[in-house]
Amino acid sequence: MLHLASLTYGYDSARRVLDIAAFHLPVGRHALLLGPSGSGKSTLLHLLAGILAPQAGRLDVAGTSLPGLSPRQRDSWRGRTVGLLPQQLALVPSLNVLDNVLLPGYANGQRPDPARAASLLGQLGLADKLDAYPHALSGGQRQRAAIARAIVMRPKLILADEPTDNLDDEACAAVVALMASQAAQVGASLVIASHDARVLAALPDAAVLRLPRTGSAA
Repeated sequence: MLHLASLTYGYDSARRVLDIAAFHLPVGRHALLLGPSGSGKSTLLHLLAGILAPQAGRLDVAGTSLPGLSPRQRDSWRGRTVGLLPQQLALVPSLNVLDNVLLPGYANGQRPDPARAASLLGQLGLADKLDAYPHALSGGQRQRAAIARAIVMRPKLILADEPTDNLDDEACAAVVALMASQAAQVGASLVIASHDARVLAALPDAAVLRLPRTGSAA
């Protein structure tokens, strides 16, 4: 699923954010990117999603070498391959829950599947919220809607950025279990970026890549 080697990224010549010697994740396995704030976890997620391009090194995701793609090609690849759960859930306030979940299909020029979206929302306990707007949802309900949006197109890779921030222990374990179970349903690998050590306890079989604050990793 993932193969990284001699991967580097920096926002300017004087500040290297990431320097990863090697990391490999087989298909079907999950991974945790652990490290404190400022260690480059979000940057690495953006590289894995094809939002950013590496400055040097190997970055193969789901059988595709991302450094060889143009920005437009990466955008098209991301729409077919990646489900993204950002730290800021970014539900569109003017759209109801069902339409928020259908957005990836519209954005990628694919045919949306309202029946699948409604079924996912039902599985996630939101069957009665399809017509509700984000402002009317609790924080947990917004998060579950965002999870449905991330997996509705059956991605090969699900990327989640700090999904357990500000959650108590029970909610943390429940969110990680929910994401892992939903990934299993669509046959996807799950990569979670977090500074929360509890995530490791909630997903003990995951491969771990630790990113120190210096931005270097092995």
